[in-house]
Amino acid sequence: MYKTKLLNKNIISMIAAGIACLTACIAVSSNDVEKIKEERPLVASITISPDVPSSISIFGETIDITRYNMYEGFDREISSFTYFHSTTMLLFKRANRVFPIIEPILKEHSIPDDFKYLAVIESHLDPRVSSSARAVGTWQFLESTGKQYGLTITPTVDERCDVVKSTVAACKYLKEAYKRFGDWSNVAASYNGGMGRISGEIARQKVESVYDMWLVQETTRYPYRIMAIKQIFENPYKYGFVLRTKDLYKPVKTKEVSVSKDILNLAEFAREQGITYADLKRFNPWLRDSKLNTLGKTYTLQIPEESEMYYKRPNTYVHDSRWVVK
Repeated sequence: MYKTKLLNKNIISMIAAGIACLTACIAVSSNDVEKIKEERPLVASITISPDVPSSISIFGETIDITRYNMYEGFDREISSFTYFHSTTMLLFKRANRVFPIIEPILKEHSIPDDFKYLAVIESHLDPRVSSSARAVGTWQFLESTGKQYGLTITPTVDERCDVVKSTVAACKYLKEAYKRFGDWSNVAASYNGGMGRISGEIARQKVESVYDMWLVQETTRYPYRIMAIKQIFENPYKYGFVLRTKDLYKPVKTKEVSVSKDILNLAEFAREQGITYADLKRFNPWLRDSKLNTLGKTYTLQIPEESEMYYKRPNTYVHDSRWVVK
């Protein structure tokens, strides 16, 4: 009995060591792996600090990040996203459904494609999310800012939660900010800190770039968070994220129904369309009440196709081939 227990213990130890070494092999050099094998870690897993590159390509330009504050700023964010496993994994899955909507709109408005990652860090690509400051939707607009850039917000409608319309509104903001700053990194920082604040700090601190400014921590971290999540999205396997095609969330085909008259009971309307009230709300997150008052406007409702709402057939659509293992 004692020998059996000892044998089982040795087997478990060998498996744990193997897992630890396999985890390490993903992110370290061969010399480091040999050293790890020799020293036999005392725990069943190893946490490796991700490499920090000397430069990052973002918003169409290459930025040197070897300066201490930039190196450490990027290091903090790449480490956070790398080891925040469940959340970062979910971002890939959602992006497979959302990026095909966002990217063409950014292109149409001549906004750098990398700004899709701003939406990722703002909302985790959840169109219904609301912050403690009452910013809402994929692009996290405050009510006043949303209205300023053309979004309708009423007791029954909140277009901040409409991915298409809120992306158009975000493009308007970003273009206006670029006219003021002429620098996309400063534009990104202004999305968090506000155009007025960034302009004021440029004048007060006598610098031109957000990377040289002293700002509140949240705004200071903002550009590095965009850089880091882009780095992981473009190199998921390097950072330990292994996904298959079937793991990604599939885009669900819908039919469009235009509505110009008030709908007094959305549950009844949904039933007439052959779906549930819950499905109607999920596919139209801008509906903020149990009824719809159009106030003279025409709204387009997305009605999911019945056959598309099941994973009986695994997902086959991959928006970016780098996201999945072959």
